[in-house]
Amino acid sequence: MRSLLFVPGDSDKKQAKALACGADVLILDLEDSVAPARKPAAREMTRTWITTAKVQTKRPMLYVRMNALTTPYWQDDLSGVMPAAPDGIMLPKPRSGADVELLAMHLAALEQTFGIAEGTTRILPIATEVPLSVLQMPSYVGASPRLSALTWGAEDLATEIGASTNRRSDGTFTSPFQLARDLTLFTACAAGVPPLDTVFVNFRDAAGLRREAEAAARDGFTGKLAIHPDQVPVINAAFTPSADDIARARAIKKLFDDNPGSGALSMDGQMIDIPHLKQAERLLARAF
Repeated sequence: MRSLLFVPGDSDKKQAKALACGADVLILDLEDSVAPARKPAAREMTRTWITTAKVQTKRPMLYVRMNALTTPYWQDDLSGVMPAAPDGIMLPKPRSGADVELLAMHLAALEQTFGIAEGTTRILPIATEVPLSVLQMPSYVGASPRLSALTWGAEDLATEIGASTNRRSDGTFTSPFQLARDLTLFTACAAGVPPLDTVFVNFRDAAGLRREAEAAARDGFTGKLAIHPDQVPVINAAFTPSADDIARARAIKKLFDDNPGSGALSMDGQMIDIPHLKQAERLLARAF
């Protein structure tokens, strides 16, 4: 899950192009990009497209962003797309981990109804779109075995708290949104799932996207959401370990393999201990 691209659920043209963009995950959107009058058509188009796309040997993971549990649309969203057995459901605007549990219960029932293997439909919450959720981030830890990752959102949160902007003049996030970002990182790691960075809305600013993606990778995020296919190569590059990083990780692992039982060793004039080994193993797992 390096790159996750949003694709409107009611645009067959954009859906057709998305498969070849190189994204690791395509998120068919039934929420913000689809007007209420178009939602029934979007569900049908999304179900048909997922059914067709899933037969391809090499394909991205296919998720669907449903409408929030506080709307009148979400149950129709699930019943409309679950016959196609998407890889996962993105949950927008959850209020706490309890919403993940509620969604998991409905997915279990729908899996049984449509003959889908139990527990295979994963859940990806956007955990910071409403203030109440920001105050209850620990509730996502252990909320469901279906939890596949955790990400955050700054745009809806800005509206909810009445912020005039969520970024400073230099493009970095202001304090409330930096807090939401950091809490997502810590919560995802506590839950044992990948932390994913939010969208970079100026899709024409490739340099700004690169800086933000590289900073996210530096801090521990393992992927980033995208709103335009042109953003995908930049994101993939930022979250793909370099050849030098892989070589160093392999060297650290070999050092400990050659010295079983050691807690601290020396490499290139530096002390290397168990945290370095764990970091190397995580990097190698992402690389391969």
